[in-house]
Amino acid sequence: MGADRRALVLMRHGQSEDNERDLFSGWRDPALTAKGIAEARAAGRAMRASGLHFDCAFTSGLRRAQATLALLLEELGQPDLPVQKDIALNERDYGALAGLNKTEARARFGVEQVRSWRKSYEAVPPGGESLAMTAARVWPFFEETIMPRLRDGARVLVVAHGNALRALLVRLDGIAPEAIEEVNIGTAEFLVYGAADPAASLALRRRPASSPPDDVAG
Repeated sequence: MGADRRALVLMRHGQSEDNERDLFSGWRDPALTAKGIAEARAAGRAMRASGLHFDCAFTSGLRRAQATLALLLEELGQPDLPVQKDIALNERDYGALAGLNKTEARARFGVEQVRSWRKSYEAVPPGGESLAMTAARVWPFFEETIMPRLRDGARVLVVAHGNALRALLVRLDGIAPEAIEEVNIGTAEFLVYGAADPAASLALRRRPASSPPDDVAG
């Protein structure tokens, strides 16, 4: 794995059609936009330039994450990498908010209520999941399925969703639940972890795919 023991990369999908329209996605299944496709490819090039190489990958049951993974693996020269897809890595379920424009949601429910639903750890949108509930399905999958691969020395790539990854960061980076409101992961941004046990490490890199040298216009 190399002297720096980089073992785990977590990445959010590229821009989706819902992101472009500022809609709550949740378990909706929009495709990537042209910008999202470019972001995914740029991330793959950035990873390749950084010397990253993987033994296996995990992604969600939603096509925006799956497509992002496929595109970046092409750029990495690893199109046949073993990939496991699982709905445990799906985005947080936004319930009744899914499909709503965020501005419209603020007008309907109030700015502070929508902020609480979006960013806080415990607030539950109508018919949906809180971030705590999202963590309750994402973290067991990570512990039971991904962590054993890391302990065996595998280099693992996970391409998922903003809130699914934020839920992981509470444990991986030791972020207090009340502080997670301030944590954001941009589209196609990836985080690199360095130890065989990522729960004992800090992120070595937070690099958006659109950063130089692979700038994405628009």
